[in-house]
Formats: sequence, structure tokens, C-alpha cells
Amino acid sequence: MACYYFLAIFAVILAAATANPMGRVVGGYDAVPAQFPHQISLRMSHRHICGGSIIKSNYILTAAHCVVSSGTTAYPAEDFTIRAGTHNRIAGGVIVQVKRVVVHEGYASITNDLALLELEEHLSFSEKIQPIALPTAEVPAGSVVTISGWGLTENNGDTLPIILQWNTVQALSKSQCFRKILISSDALICLDHPSGAGACNGDSGGPAIYDDQLVGVAGFVVIGCGTSRPDGYAKVFYNLEWINQNMI
Repeated sequence: MACYYFLAIFAVILAAATANPMGRVVGGYDAVPAQFPHQISLRMSHRHICGGSIIKSNYILTAAHCVVSSGTTAYPAEDFTIRAGTHNRIAGGVIVQVKRVVVHEGYASITNDLALLELEEHLSFSEKIQPIALPTAEVPAGSVVTISGWGLTENNGDTLPIILQWNTVQALSKSQCFRKILISSDALICLDHPSGAGACNGDSGGPAIYDDQLVGVAGFVVIGCGTSRPDGYAKVFYNLEWINQNMI
């Protein structure tokens, strides 16, 4: 039976008995300034835990498991801030307080793993701070998708990269996903990669991009990061109605 591991930093700390620490965007490349202006670092108690994407001047889309204490109950919004406008995890950009956390009511482990964060202040858009468009269609199987994040540098590692990392992966069909990890869901996008690549701990909530649109939100890896198994991302297209209904 396959083992599924969430990718949030604090999830490993709080549940070390059941999850292994996992790495960054494995086999990735250093981002350059303004390459991913939608990418944010989600911080809990002033420490990076997850990624996220700017979808509106005062809204971030991230993973539910990054912000819940149990079930679908979120930690208080005041526990979270975001850093936007920089590819550097610890410097630059702006830090903004989270005002409200909305967890998908259908969130259950690896399905509907989405949360919206309303910010206390609207972000001022610039070259380094920009929203990313939501998808207008499904991602065709076989498409090249770009992922990014600030996770650990290797499986079972203990050092976070300072510079944002990115890599490319390949979208799978539902049937291809099922053959590889025994999961088939309309709410999930499986992103395939060779061994030594893929998403890992600290990348949770971060974006998967296709055709300049946010198509996925990083959720889990199978067995461990950097294996030849595809990674699981919440499918944004499937959840468009929920996203739009919950942005005030």
C-alpha cells in the first residue's frame, strides 16, 4: 500500500511519527527576481511553512493542510503572515498579515486540499508582485507544467534553500495516475517526473502553472520526495466555483 505524505514543513514537525521530512522542488533551478511574481511564502510564527499563489490583491490560494489544526478547523488567522514580492525566502518583498482563513469544506486528507487566505491589506502590484490567472480549461495529459517552492534541499534534509526553486513536470490523465499511485479523482491533478525531481516538504500550497494559469496546488508525494512516483496537486479548475464563491 502506498504511503502519502503532505508537504508542509510544520506537518512533519507535528506528526514526525507518521511522516518523513521531504525536500524541495527536487532537481530544481534557482529562480530569478520577478520570474514567479505570484509566488508567496506562507509563514506561521514568522517561519516559512508552505507556498501559495496570489490570485487577487487580497487573496492567496494555498493548501488546506498548511493551515488546519485538525479536521477542517483552521489555526487562527493571526498566526499567519505571507511574504510576497521576492524570490528570497528570508529577505525583500513585503510581509502582510492574514485576516481570514477559509478551508475547503470538502477537505479530507488528499482531496479538496485547498484554503483561501484573505489578507489584512491589499497588495500593491508591481513587476515582482502579480496575481496569476485561474484556469479556463483542463490541463491536457502530457502537458509540461512548471512547479516552484522553498522546501528542504533533499529527502530527509534539514536546510531550506534561500532562493526559490522551480522545475518542470508532466500532467497525467486520471487513468495514468491510477496506474501509478492507485488514485483517480476529478479533483486531483497528478504531475509526473523522473526520479530525483518533483515537489517536496515546504512546497505545499505552492503553484503548478500551465499556459500562465494556476492549474494546481501542491498537496502530497507518494512514499517520499524525489521518487519516480507522481505528485498530487489539488486541481484548481475543478474548484473554480468554490474559489469564486469564497472571495468576498
